[in-house]
Amino acid sequence: MNLRLLQGIQGKIADGGAFMIRLYHVPLSPFCRKVRLSLAEKRLEVELVEERYWERDSDFLRRNPAGKVPVLKIDGLTLSESAPICEYIEEKYPSPPLLPSDAASRHEVRRLVGWFDDKFHNEVTSKLLYERVNKKITKEGYPDSTNVKSGARAIKSHLDYMGWLLDQRRWLAGNDLTLADFAAAAHLSALDYISDVDWNHSTAVRDWYAKIKSRPAFRSLLADAVPGFPPPQHYADLDF
Repeated sequence: MNLRLLQGIQGKIADGGAFMIRLYHVPLSPFCRKVRLSLAEKRLEVELVEERYWERDSDFLRRNPAGKVPVLKIDGLTLSESAPICEYIEEKYPSPPLLPSDAASRHEVRRLVGWFDDKFHNEVTSKLLYERVNKKITKEGYPDSTNVKSGARAIKSHLDYMGWLLDQRRWLAGNDLTLADFAAAAHLSALDYISDVDWNHSTAVRDWYAKIKSRPAFRSLLADAVPGFPPPQHYADLDF
């Protein structure tokens, strides 16, 4: 075998290249959780590597100059940004499908993914999870009470909207489980880890979450443990 080719193969193996799937992540990041759920639903085994991205390690910045997680090494590629990562997984590993076959339904899924990763993230996740957890982990100070109160108010309207959708549909985007459900569950599960979701606010949302929480793809998320932040007892309880 050509020496340069052999060295390239060895390098890929050492860095999680073509012969394994490796995800650089943070356990409570909803964007990382969305990718983890997509991989798990498609039964793709992945090695999880916790990345302290805020330390801006040179090796990590080489993988993603933006300095953000998730970063996925798969099929000899290094992918970043959760939305295109999930699209890649869907196109390369289409079974079971997480995007519908028709254009209108695919648009609805992508609209809702954007809703949670943009609107919900900005109004709720960043105000609660990032204030209560991220600031302490990254040593950026104490929670801003104004932001926490804002997030606590905002989540109620989002749960109402989800309940309205679920009154009309079996899953958030239609009759089948899609990436929209995983995007929503990624955010809500991270918030549930710190007891910031009132599951009594909407019976429809509670039933939806119990259903998605019981899927095998969710098991690794329910096993997460963040030092200094023990989850509530109900977090891993499938019947909560």
